[in-house]
Amino acid sequence: MNYYSRHLLVCGGERCTSASEDSVKATFMKELKKNNLDKEIKIMETECHGLCDSGPIVVVYPEGILYSKVKSEDVKEVVKEHLINGRKVSRLIYREPYSLDKVPEYQELDFYNKQVRNVLGNCGIINPDSLEEYVASGGYKALEKVLADMNPEEVIKEIKDSSLRGRGGGGFPTGLKWSFCAEATGDKKYIICNADEGDPGAFMDRSLLEGDPHKVIEGMIIAGYAIGASEGYIYIRAEYPLAIERLEQAIAQAEELGLLGDNIASSGFSFKLQIKEGAGAFVCGEETALIASIEGQRGVPRFRPPFPATKGLFGKPTTINNVETFANVPVIINQGADKYAGTGTEKSKGTKVFALTGKLNNTGLVEVPMGITVREIVYEVGGGILDDKKFKAAQIGGPSGGCLPERLIDLPVDYDSLTSEGAIMGSGGLVVMDETSCMVDVAKYFLTFTCNESCGKCTPCREGNMRLLELLEKVCEGKGEEEDIKRLESLGEKIKASALCGLGQTAPNPVLSTIKHFRDEYETHVVDKKCPAGVCEELFYYLIDSEACVGCRACVKVCPSEAIVGEKRQPHYIDMEKCVKCGACIDECPFNAIIIE
Repeated sequence: MNYYSRHLLVCGGERCTSASEDSVKATFMKELKKNNLDKEIKIMETECHGLCDSGPIVVVYPEGILYSKVKSEDVKEVVKEHLINGRKVSRLIYREPYSLDKVPEYQELDFYNKQVRNVLGNCGIINPDSLEEYVASGGYKALEKVLADMNPEEVIKEIKDSSLRGRGGGGFPTGLKWSFCAEATGDKKYIICNADEGDPGAFMDRSLLEGDPHKVIEGMIIAGYAIGASEGYIYIRAEYPLAIERLEQAIAQAEELGLLGDNIASSGFSFKLQIKEGAGAFVCGEETALIASIEGQRGVPRFRPPFPATKGLFGKPTTINNVETFANVPVIINQGADKYAGTGTEKSKGTKVFALTGKLNNTGLVEVPMGITVREIVYEVGGGILDDKKFKAAQIGGPSGGCLPERLIDLPVDYDSLTSEGAIMGSGGLVVMDETSCMVDVAKYFLTFTCNESCGKCTPCREGNMRLLELLEKVCEGKGEEEDIKRLESLGEKIKASALCGLGQTAPNPVLSTIKHFRDEYETHVVDKKCPAGVCEELFYYLIDSEACVGCRACVKVCPSEAIVGEKRQPHYIDMEKCVKCGACIDECPFNAIIIE
């Protein structure tokens, strides 16, 4: 065994690697070899640390020093100053986005203070390509415990006692779901992992599979043992090649070690696992559509019952859970149901992984305890709103979720609280918006996505959502009538009540929640024919305040249509016939002389 004086953890997540023109890891390897340090210092490529805006990230152990936004050209300095001379490279040390304070040590970052990283605990810490590192971190202990000391009924009882609810969006009790399948009769049963993550801005499941694939596999094996399944599928989008590559390798490693295949660990339990690549249709995230896709049919949902628990894949009893749900299973078995259930709220136990995006200083992957407030996520994890602007809304639950206004910023984030206010937990997309966002336009954006992704099988989704979108477009174009707001509400409720699957039933949520919480914006669009946020192009125009304008010509230089005219050092004006409303002038003006009307 080799012993190393230091370890360098280099983030290999897609956002970090894409942010760097050259491979930071490869440059480190060259530089260490050049300085004869390659036998003394080990480089490990890890997955996402969650701090996506600060990547590429490098952590130096044993000190735990975190360097952010490291480029290949910085590597030589880090090797010389830190690794050889023992001096930290100050300019690369991570800074808190709000206070700008330097935080050299990884574990002291505000970003992690409110997080409880049960599921993501290994991401960014271990090498996802290494089975040995997963085992060294406690991996497969849960499987060992289950096979050695628990019968299937005891496993299901443990999951029930933990109160784990499905993390894919529905929030159905996982233990109950497993018990239905365990009690179903059939000569063969299946486990399916739903990794068809297609929400705009969501990357939770993909990052987890890239960063800790064995944890998901271990959860699936335990689920297979609990319900009596002998075979499992991981349904994942073909557009996630790195996740697929790591899953393939992890499955091969588990098979080689006898953790997958026949007679696992001489227990008499056999379980095989394979990957099914999907074509990237959003509707295939719905479980019956997903099953159809694995069977080689067109991925469209079907009426239920029968439910997959009794008649699922190839007509056999099947349990489907998403990636995060399976990753919670080893945690529950290792911790025990009581300890696991000690985190969260009365009806929402454990933690939830969110892809935190939008107008925040810290965006990335976070795992927080259920019951944390929106305010804590936005300001204590997300580091506050960019450019000190005002928080306006949080869209929770992806394209089928809802928007929460500022007055609900102290709402606990759990299944029932979110649902009561028109949002949903969903799979974990959380988009934060500031005062420059138009909520009517936001609703239009998400509804456009769901309309494009509708499979078209049922009329409420195919036709109803399209009519809903047409009404929204009419409002955004300044052609709306007062009755249109009531029409949006009435039609949205009808679609929710009559659509065939979850996609159609939840598609109106962004519309209904924005009307509920931001009705005044709809009324301003319809009655006053104005867009207060200055987003809907037909409803605003730019003006130059002649008293504030000093004629510096900064706006003239950036105007792409030459719409701004005026003499130097004299107030300018905008030719509205030429103005394309791009907003470049308002961003550039140092005197705030350009206003929106």
